[in-house]
Amino acid sequence: MRFHDRKETGSLMSLVTQDTDRLHGFLVEGLPYLATNSLMLLGIVGVLLSINWQLTLFILIPTPALFIGGGLFWRRMRRLFHRWWQRWSTFSAELNESLSGIRVTKAFAQEQAEIEKFDRHNEELLWAGVVADRTWFSFFATMNFFTSTGALIAWLMGGRAIIAGQITLGTLMAFVNYLWLFYGPLQWFNQVYNWMSRAFAGAERIFAVLDTEPEPYSAPHAIHLPRIRGDVTFDDVTFGYDKSKPVLKNVNCTVKAGELIGLVGKSGAGKTTFINLVCRFYDVDRGRVTIDSHDIRDIRLEDLRNQIGIVLQEPFLFNGTIAQNIHYGKPDATFAEIIVAARAANAHDFIVGKPNGYDTRVGERGTKLSVGEKQRNSIARAILRDPRMLILDEATSSVDTETETAIQEALARLVKGRTTFVIAHRLSTLRNADRLLVIDDGCIAEMGTHEELMTSEGAYRRLVELQVALSRVKAVGG
Repeated sequence: MRFHDRKETGSLMSLVTQDTDRLHGFLVEGLPYLATNSLMLLGIVGVLLSINWQLTLFILIPTPALFIGGGLFWRRMRRLFHRWWQRWSTFSAELNESLSGIRVTKAFAQEQAEIEKFDRHNEELLWAGVVADRTWFSFFATMNFFTSTGALIAWLMGGRAIIAGQITLGTLMAFVNYLWLFYGPLQWFNQVYNWMSRAFAGAERIFAVLDTEPEPYSAPHAIHLPRIRGDVTFDDVTFGYDKSKPVLKNVNCTVKAGELIGLVGKSGAGKTTFINLVCRFYDVDRGRVTIDSHDIRDIRLEDLRNQIGIVLQEPFLFNGTIAQNIHYGKPDATFAEIIVAARAANAHDFIVGKPNGYDTRVGERGTKLSVGEKQRNSIARAILRDPRMLILDEATSSVDTETETAIQEALARLVKGRTTFVIAHRLSTLRNADRLLVIDDGCIAEMGTHEELMTSEGAYRRLVELQVALSRVKAVGG
C-alpha cells in the first residue's frame, strides 16, 4: 500500500498506456531497423573502401561528429521527454480526478474552475512537447548539414582526383551514389535516437514499477495457516506512514479469538492505522503484531487475507452485476451460496426488486445503487467469504435509520464467532462490544467495557457525554 499511497491513479494509467506503447514501438519497429541499417552501413563502407579507400577516409570525416552529437543529444532528449512525461502524468491525474469528482464539481458550480485547471495543465503539456520537438528538429537539421559536408568533400576531392587522372568520372559518380546510400541509413539513425530517447525514458519509469519490491505473498519462510483462530496481539507496536512521524506509538493489547472490539477515538487518532496493520497493508516500524502467536510477517499473505472480511464506510463496487460483486468475496461460490449470503445481509429483497435481479449492473463504483444498497452488497460479499476475522469501518454511518436497522441485523449475524474490530464514531453502536479500545494521539488511552469506562473520568466518558449533548442540541433544533 505504500506504493499506491505515493502514486496517483492517472500517473499509473499513463505509464501503462503511454510508456509501454513507446517502448513497444521501439522494440517492434525501431530495433529491427537499427539492426538492418547497421548491417547496410557496414556493407556500403566496404564497397566504398574497395572503390577508393583514400576518398572514403575523407568522406568519413563528419561521421564522428554525428555520433558524438547524437550521444549528447540523446542525454538531452531523455531529460526533455522525462519532463514531458511528468506533464502528461500530472495532466492524466488531474483529468481522472476531475471526472471522478464531477458530482462535487457540479454541486458547487465549479465547472469553469475545472476548465481553467484543465487548460493550464494542457498548456504545460503542449509546451513540454513543443520544446522536445523543437530540440529534435534542430538536431536533425544540424546532422543534415554534416552529411551534406561529406558529400561536398567527395565532390571536391573526387574532382581533383579526376583532373589528376587518378580516377574516372564514372568511378566518382558510382562513389557519390554509394555515398548517399551510406548517409541515408546514417541520417535514419537520427530518427532512432528520437525513438530511443522516448522509449528509454518510458522504460526507466516502467522498470521503476517492475523493480518495486512486491508484497511477499509466497515468501519461502512463510507459515501456512489455512484456518486461524483469531487471537491478535500488538506487542509494543510503533508505526508511521512517514517513519519520522509515528501514528501509533508503543501500542500494547491482546484480543482473544471471537471477541468484538470497538475502536474509539477522535479522527486521526490512529484507528484506521490499527486496522491497516491487522490486515498487513503495512509492516510495523517497531514491535510486532501476532495472530495466533505467529508474527504476522511470518504468515503467508494469502492465508491471512483470505480469512479477513472488510466492510468499509464507503463500499467499493466493481462495474459489473450485483451477483458478480457478491461473488468477488469467494470466486468459487455457487449461485445458491450468493443468494444465502444476500439473504443474511438483508439484501435479497431489494435485489429481486430490481428489473434484472442479481444480473442488475451496478455502474462504475456502484453509482446505480443507493448507499444502503451498496453497503448491504458489501456485507453480503463479506458474509460469503466467511472470514475468521472481521473489520467494520463505520459500516452504518452514511445511511438512514431504517436502512441502518437492516444493516445492523445483518452485521449481528456476521460477527458471531469471529474476531471483530469495529470502528464507529456513533458510540451507541458499540455498547455490546466485549471491550473498547480508546485510541488517543496514537496510544491506547483506555481499555475496557462500556460500563467500566463510563465509571471512570476518562476520554471515553467525555466522548459519550459530548455526543449526548450534541444529540440533544439536534433534537431541540429539529
